[in-house]
Amino acid sequence: MKRGTPIAAIMTKNVITLKTTDNLETAERLFKKHHIRHIPVCSGGKIIGMLSYTDLLRISFADAVYEDEESVDTMVYNMFSIEQVMAKNLISVSSTTFIKDVAEILSKREFHAIPVVDKGKLVGMVTTTDLINFLIKQYED
Repeated sequence: MKRGTPIAAIMTKNVITLKTTDNLETAERLFKKHHIRHIPVCSGGKIIGMLSYTDLLRISFADAVYEDEESVDTMVYNMFSIEQVMAKNLISVSSTTFIKDVAEILSKREFHAIPVVDKGKLVGMVTTTDLINFLIKQYED
């Protein structure tokens, strides 16, 4: 096992982000287009929240009841803003934080993605999937 490896070695560097002025339909399109489950919300170059695909599913639970799924999504999404739905009290790490430390944070918390922030700027994102893939590679070497 590689000890002392910084999170920068496994984080996603080209992070898809949202602005508070975007709407939830835009968010859903980004989740589906890029096959991702978490999108940081930024304002003025700083991360202010995190929207997860699960957050969208929570507010659009009516989809399963109605046949016209798309119109229900639109109706429900128009009732909320990204700021109302996103998680606000985020934990972030720096790019030099060790992978082990990030794994400990994720193992003890109820979220599955952590923004990587250096000097107040979003530089990446790490997810539980990134950690699992890192662990799998340790067995291949």
